Amino acid sequence: MAKYKTLDDFDLKNKVVLVRVDFNSEIDPNTKKVTSDVRIKAHAETTIKELAEKGAKTVILAHQGRKGDADYTPLEAHAEILGKILGCPVKYVDDVYGEKAQAAIKALQSGEILVLENVRSFDGETKKGTPEQHSKTPVVQNLAPLADLFMNDAFAAAHRGHVSMVGFTAVLPSCAGRIMERELKSLAKALEMPEHPCVYVMGGAKADDSLEISKYVLGNGIADYVLVGGVTSQLFLAAKGVDLGKKTMDFLAKKDLTQYLEGIKELLAKYPKAVVLPTDVALDVEGKRKEISVAELPTEYSIFDIGSKTVACFAAIIKDAKSIVVSGPMGVYENSEFNYGTKGVFEAIADSEGFSLAGGGNTIAAINEYGLSSKIGYISTAGGALIEFLMGKKLPGVVALENAVTEKKI
Repeated sequence: MAKYKTLDDFDLKNKVVLVRVDFNSEIDPNTKKVTSDVRIKAHAETTIKELAEKGAKTVILAHQGRKGDADYTPLEAHAEILGKILGCPVKYVDDVYGEKAQAAIKALQSGEILVLENVRSFDGETKKGTPEQHSKTPVVQNLAPLADLFMNDAFAAAHRGHVSMVGFTAVLPSCAGRIMERELKSLAKALEMPEHPCVYVMGGAKADDSLEISKYVLGNGIADYVLVGGVTSQLFLAAKGVDLGKKTMDFLAKKDLTQYLEGIKELLAKYPKAVVLPTDVALDVEGKRKEISVAELPTEYSIFDIGSKTVACFAAIIKDAKSIVVSGPMGVYENSEFNYGTKGVFEAIADSEGFSLAGGGNTIAAINEYGLSSKIGYISTAGGALIEFLMGKKLPGVVALENAVTEKKI
């Protein structure tokens, strides 16, 4: 039996389908306008389009920001953008579960689409709870009786056990949307059943995430190698006993990263050959790139990239890999003097014959900048959910879908 049901398991014609999507977009803090339609477009061109074409009455649940934050807005603009992408009218109602929302749902015709108000306008939305507990909230109690099916397509929010993410699974037939399905299948290739050699490339500045992911994938025999770049590699080198220089150590302390040194030391002691660190680095010397070997450290200058010998070493390991996961750039890729490491490693991943998966905002930005997106096996738009999944954590949104396959509805 499948872990979770999908769109393929249901006859959707004239059925009311509640779809939880992730429309959470970049917002201009001054004008409150949506500045990126990437996530809206992803859902529109897959799940929502298919639902409309199959004659479903589609009711969209989504969030934008949190109350009190600069990016918290109603979803009227999102509905307009969705309509433009689909090339058809999309209805919007400034209500989540009240009389206006209920009336709008009841009035839907086959193939029509309705966007409800920001689910976080309901104060109880973000409270933690089980699907059964959340099923007793007014959102679920008012909307579920009007629906035939709940579909979760919001993988990027799957690490949140919020009302609209899990509450409906306790009372309605439930399934994964196409984005959720695609993310889970791609992640399974990298985490649950990767082909070996499997290589994880950890960069950026989130050393705590890199440490936890490395411990999980090495400890469970998922990864054969973890290649470390970015600010994270500086912390790993320091944990190995390399004197980086006062400037770099002060920077790591200011970023509150030195607290992870002991954990990294234990990881390096346990997997000395599997964790591969830079052998040379690029310094920012008055705005210019200067490469030195790790043996030449410490330095008074800031480390802004991995060196060319490290790029060659990483590329050689990547070339033989059958599965590759990359999260985080190798250096200050936004600066042309220091994008050599990121560009070189990402090009090696793109040229690899193995399956590759990439995630994280800076990672995706760099991949797009270098024109490599078409050569990467799968690019995940998820942030926190992706990281937690790679750490081996259970995601409430996914668990709720899996449980909905076998559990009786309340």
